[in-house]
Amino acid sequence: MTEKYEFIDAQYANFSDEENAPTVTQMCGWLNVSRSGYYDWLSRPESATAKRMTLLKIKIEALFYANDEAYGYRRMHAALVAGGEQVDDETVRKLMRELGLEPCQPKPWRHSLTEQDGRAGPIPDLVNRDFTAETPGAKMVGDITYIPTWEGWVHLALVTDCATRKIVGWAMDDNYKTPLISAAIRMAARNMNLPDDAIFHSDRGSNYTSAEFAGVLSDLGIRQSVGRTGICFDNALAESVNSSLKVELVHRKVYATRKKAQEDIARWIEIRYNRMRLHSGLGYRTPQEVYDEYLNGQEAA
Repeated sequence: MTEKYEFIDAQYANFSDEENAPTVTQMCGWLNVSRSGYYDWLSRPESATAKRMTLLKIKIEALFYANDEAYGYRRMHAALVAGGEQVDDETVRKLMRELGLEPCQPKPWRHSLTEQDGRAGPIPDLVNRDFTAETPGAKMVGDITYIPTWEGWVHLALVTDCATRKIVGWAMDDNYKTPLISAAIRMAARNMNLPDDAIFHSDRGSNYTSAEFAGVLSDLGIRQSVGRTGICFDNALAESVNSSLKVELVHRKVYATRKKAQEDIARWIEIRYNRMRLHSGLGYRTPQEVYDEYLNGQEAA
C-alpha cells in the first residue's frame, strides 16, 4: 500500500502544475486505494528507516560526484563502510538505481602503440601473468598510452607497482621515444627503495626492447621482462591502469592544449588514483594506504 501512496505523491509533485494532470482522487481510484487513506499516510511522520534512507541517498550522491562519477555500487559500499556507515551492498545498489547514478563505462576500442622491434632479443617473461608481489618495488609493470589534444597527442608512460598498485613512475611528452619510458622508470627508482632483482615488465614494443632501455634498466639494477606481441593479457595490470585513466578522466574531457592535459593527468595520478581511489584488488583501500602500511610494518619490525 505504501508504494502506491508514494507513487501518487511523486506523480502529484511532478505534474500537478500541468494542464490536464490527474487529480489525487483520480489516481487513488486507478490504484484502488482510498483518498482518505492517502491523506492519512501523508500526514504521518517519516519513519526512522525512511529518514536513514534519505540520509544515505544524500551521502551516496555526494560521494558519487566527488569521485568523478566513477564508483559503482561495490566501491560506493566500501567508501560508505570506511566512513562508518553500516549498510549492505544490495541496499547501496538499490539506492543508486533509485538516484539514477551509473558509473562511467569503458569504450570498447583501443589503439595499440606496440610496435615490435625487429632487433629484440630473447627477453624472458618473468611475470607469466602473475601481477602480485609481497614487497613494494619487487615487481613493476609499464605501458604507454596516448591522450588527444587540439595541439596533437600527449604520450604518457606509466610504471605501476604490483604490490601496492601505486603508479610510482610516469612521464609525458609529444612522442613515445625511448627517453619517455626511461624517464618513467627512473622516477620509479627514485620513489621506491627497490629490492635486489626487482623486475620491470612491459609489452614487446620497440622502445621497451631497445638496447638503450635495456641499458637504463641495467644501470638501475632492474631485471627486464616482456610479454608476447599483441597479447594484452600478458601485461593486463598495466592495461587496466591505462583503462582507468581513459574511462575516469580522458574520455570525459576535451583538451585544448598539451599543457592542460598534462596538468590534469598529473593530478589524477598523484591525488585521485594513488591517494583517493579505492581499489577492489586491495580490499577497497588506496595504493598509498597499502604502501604506508608496509612502511609502518617495516619500522615496527
